[in-house]
Amino acid sequence: MTVVRAPEAPPSGRVPTGRDGRARRVRRLVCVLPLLLVAVVAVRHRSVLAEGFGRLADAEAPWLLAAAGVTCLTWVAAACTRQGAVVERLPPGRLLATQFAAGAANHLLPAGLGASAVNLRFLTVCGLPFARASAALALYLLAEGAGRLALLGGLLLVFPDALRPGALLPEGAVGPLLSAAVAVPVVAAGALVLVRRLRAAVVSFLRTALGEARSVHARPARALALWGGALAFPALQAAVLVLVGRALGLGVPPGHMAVAYLAATVAVALVPTPGGIGSVEAALVVALVAAGGPAGVATAVVLAFRVITVWLPLLPGALTLGVLVRRKVL
Repeated sequence: MTVVRAPEAPPSGRVPTGRDGRARRVRRLVCVLPLLLVAVVAVRHRSVLAEGFGRLADAEAPWLLAAAGVTCLTWVAAACTRQGAVVERLPPGRLLATQFAAGAANHLLPAGLGASAVNLRFLTVCGLPFARASAALALYLLAEGAGRLALLGGLLLVFPDALRPGALLPEGAVGPLLSAAVAVPVVAAGALVLVRRLRAAVVSFLRTALGEARSVHARPARALALWGGALAFPALQAAVLVLVGRALGLGVPPGHMAVAYLAATVAVALVPTPGGIGSVEAALVVALVAAGGPAGVATAVVLAFRVITVWLPLLPGALTLGVLVRRKVL
């Protein structure tokens, strides 16, 4: 009599299923996708890249090295802010690597969706429920925006003549912006009143978010990490622009350059382009010219600044993102 043996189970003790195979294929695709997007973005902006790297060749190397070092500190500041937004202790090494990867994702998807998706996934993998992870993400975004505005307001008090009023807004733009500022809250309020499910979801989220914020601020170390990182991140980015300006001989005082950077980034905050590519460059050039810099040198400074802060970290950031996905950190 012939005995038919059943196939041996894999070492893990679990028989692989079709769902497991699909999950592996999706994970491989997610690992490769950031690199493909980097190639697409680089090809689309190849002229800007070529000109930006050309500008770096004319700059003073010590200032550029200092700018690169300060750029690395921005990821540390982002990691501190992310840790400060949750009560639980997050693994520091993986948290820092995730911020580096999130920076690349943020430049590949519009309106900050890349970084938000990466960090939301990281928090859920670390064991936070989706509702609490979303609340922590909202708290981070609120702190980052408040820190940037507070820093800009403080510098404008110190340097009131750093920027001409309305320099970043084209003629005729004030009216539409005010109309949008009034219309958006009215439409949102109307939707909340008319749609019961939406109202219930928003109320539930706000309840979770407020509870998370209270828990975080009940711990001084977490509150310090949250707000200290939220202030340090834009301050470090402004310092990078100042260092690049020194490297290329831009004749604008450092405080005025910092005001120009913060004002430009606030002005383009609502422009849904991947990482602000295109809109940030234009606004920064206008801001530096408004602060007193020559147009040609201001353009060179902005191109070199974006190469250091965006283009040079983009490929290693995408590679880090793929490794984190492959190792199931994300």
